[in-house]
Amino acid sequence: MRVIGVTGMPGSGKGVVAGIASKMGFEVVRMGDIIRDEAQKRNVTVAEVAVKLREEQGKYVVAERCVMKIKQLEDMKIGSGGTGYHKDRFYMIEGIRSPYEVEIFKKNFKNFKVIAVHSTPKTRFKRLKRRMRFDDSSEISEFEKRDERELKFGIGDVIATSDYMVMNERSIHKFKNILGGILQHEMRNEC
Repeated sequence: MRVIGVTGMPGSGKGVVAGIASKMGFEVVRMGDIIRDEAQKRNVTVAEVAVKLREEQGKYVVAERCVMKIKQLEDMKIGSGGTGYHKDRFYMIEGIRSPYEVEIFKKNFKNFKVIAVHSTPKTRFKRLKRRMRFDDSSEISEFEKRDERELKFGIGDVIATSDYMVMNERSIHKFKNILGGILQHEMRNEC
């Protein structure tokens, strides 16, 4: 089994990375989906639950839920005829935000690596305005608050200590080629 994480500020291109990984056979687990699902259950905003959940259940809670989800997916594969954890099963965890999360993943998954995606704030804001997912804002002040919140989680440290750093500013074709090469390299490496 091989697990790779992806990090980056909102709008940097993490979803593109996850899409490429999915096409290459990776099962994608999105940390943001865990937060969005919890926000929906509680009927509060994503911003509120992102902070509150960690306050209530500890800084590792989202990472622990991702680990549990991957292990459940592995168990389902084993139950459907597999014989145990195999190096040819690939998972991507999208949306790592803190060094604590990286720590949990490294404890649970051998040779865990992190890919960081970087784009300028100007580029990211334009993308979020186009995307307009329910937790995105078209107001620059809200965008800046969101960035501040992400940085308080420690995402800057995760980006700075990542195994790979990929710039996503210009050609989407070039960006996808670079990521495809990184993912192929990691898929070939023994776990």
